[in-house]
Amino acid sequence: MRINLNLSTTPLENNRRFVTAAGAIALAGIIALVFFSMKDYTTWRADRNVRADIGRIENEIRALEERQRQLAQYFDTSETRQVLDRSAFLNSLIEERTFPWPKIFEDLEQTLPGGVRIVSISPRLEGGRALVKLTFAATDSDSTVKFLRALEASKQFSDIHVQDEKYAEPSQGQAATQDPITVTLDAWYSTT
Repeated sequence: MRINLNLSTTPLENNRRFVTAAGAIALAGIIALVFFSMKDYTTWRADRNVRADIGRIENEIRALEERQRQLAQYFDTSETRQVLDRSAFLNSLIEERTFPWPKIFEDLEQTLPGGVRIVSISPRLEGGRALVKLTFAATDSDSTVKFLRALEASKQFSDIHVQDEKYAEPSQGQAATQDPITVTLDAWYSTT
């Protein structure tokens, strides 16, 4: 017959629960380590592609800046400036030629009251519209006001600003001038 005796001073402890819990925590830690390592690797790869794109774009910017510097030097020469001035002059002639003179005279004819006459028209084309400097003469202030109101009511003219207004005073011994009031204004004229 066999008898099992425990000769130790402390009884045997069961550590199975502790080992199981420690193993589960270690397994969760390993899974988290693998997950975050993979996430870090994919982020590093994406950053590497972005860094390569940034480097390529910076190289393109440097090349374009160099090209811009070369073009600035080229356009800074006296020969090129002469050509640019000549082309600007020719473009202004072409724009002046393409201004719809008959249309503006028709529109002014519809808005022009009695006692008012147009002295000068100076257009400057800008993007389908023309900034028109218009000088007109009137026999009295009522005619002036009627013409300004007619311009404001017109669909073709907008943003009207009176720049100058002159009143002619007759001198002694001279006859009164025909148009004692002269007004200069700026207005946008729609060429379409």
